[in-house]
Amino acid sequence: MIVLLLGLVGCKSNSNSKDNGKLKVVATTSIITDLLHQIGGDAIEIQGLMGSGVDPHLYKASEGDVNKLFNADVVFYSGLHLEGKLVDIFERMEKQHKNTVAITDVLDRKELLASEQFGSNYDPHIWFNVGFWKQITQYVTDKLKERDPENAELFAENSKQYLKELDALEVEIKAVIETLPKEKRIVVTAHDAFNYFGTAYGFQVLGLQGISTATEAGVQDVQQLSQFIIDNKVKSIFIETSVPRRNIEALQAAVTSKGHNVSIGGDLYSDALGTNGTVEGTYIGMFKYNVNTIVNALK
Repeated sequence: MIVLLLGLVGCKSNSNSKDNGKLKVVATTSIITDLLHQIGGDAIEIQGLMGSGVDPHLYKASEGDVNKLFNADVVFYSGLHLEGKLVDIFERMEKQHKNTVAITDVLDRKELLASEQFGSNYDPHIWFNVGFWKQITQYVTDKLKERDPENAELFAENSKQYLKELDALEVEIKAVIETLPKEKRIVVTAHDAFNYFGTAYGFQVLGLQGISTATEAGVQDVQQLSQFIIDNKVKSIFIETSVPRRNIEALQAAVTSKGHNVSIGGDLYSDALGTNGTVEGTYIGMFKYNVNTIVNALK
């Protein structure tokens, strides 16, 4: 069905059209959509495929999505197989010379975390390292300038301002993290989305599921992780907004059955931002919320 849709849309799409004079941009995840808003502002027309709470690992394209993708002037996606079920579509778009940009292409593969559990052999959750997000900000800015040179100066100015905000974000979150003793810096979540966060900011991170939520956690996974929580006196574990809470609740129950109390420290944003229009609906707001939630729960 997807092959048929690609053929039909490919015949009638015109990727260079700018009906309202604005560059038509499509983004996959809400995190990328926010970045494009920060850089492009009102100068570009942005459509995001995935909203708040949507898991990109499991997301399947609808007929409407395929139309959006093929009628865009440029499509920005994460890459590293984050959008696992959309890979075939991106490959077909590239063969038809549609303008697609994998934002992670700018990152040095030597700095990425390898993972035998994931199809790309790299952990794709790179946005939890603010340093990486700065590189991606500049990369996306350059790509927008290439496609829309008339607004290049605006993109550059917006990007410069946003990079300053990202610098301030790093200073703030590091100050908050310093209030938490190092021995308490253990984050247990629903799946392995926070490894870059742990590496960058000094946390030990464990996920009940693998890097992709397509991998189900088994009974043995629950038992092993529950014992780790007990052995290390972990005070709180965390739900993720884009992953069903039942697995973490099962982990909590397993810990309780062994005579140890562990609380659910709150919901963390992992693969998607919060509701559009809220503070957590932006990358910076999401990051601050996550850090404050983690630190307050583990103190």
